[in-house]
Amino acid sequence: MSDKFPLTVRGAKKLEEELEHLKTVERPKVIEDIAEARAHGDLKENAEYHAAREQQGFIEGRIQEIEGKLGNAQIVDVTAINANGKVVFGATVDLTDEDTGDDVSYQIVGDDEADIKQGLISINSPVARALIGKEEGDIAEVQTPGGLKSFEIVEVKYLA
Repeated sequence: MSDKFPLTVRGAKKLEEELEHLKTVERPKVIEDIAEARAHGDLKENAEYHAAREQQGFIEGRIQEIEGKLGNAQIVDVTAINANGKVVFGATVDLTDEDTGDDVSYQIVGDDEADIKQGLISINSPVARALIGKEEGDIAEVQTPGGLKSFEIVEVKYLA
């Protein structure tokens, strides 16, 4: 997994905050829980001890995962890109559904950041792939499970 993957500045900040929380709050707490459970004696039948050790495994695994992601991330500051109105990674795109007239807004983000409820779509999603490289006024056609959908690109913004 030596390939760099794109991550927005906001996405990187969120991962760094989670990493900091795991290292400064969760890890010390679970170490304390293990020490407390050990003090209760026989470890073979000590459910608190086993639960704390399992939790420690999850925390350490997540710390390694985040450190790996941050190490392999190419952090993209979309506000510093001069994309000349084109849709690029990190851009926020206002669209109008050609069939329904509904307006939607999406920001194109990395896989780990995607959250459709917040309007964050993965760079690898069919919608994002259809939008990349296009500009305001263009029509993007997306093959969806319900058939072909057409979106007019109303505005392309480069927001933090």
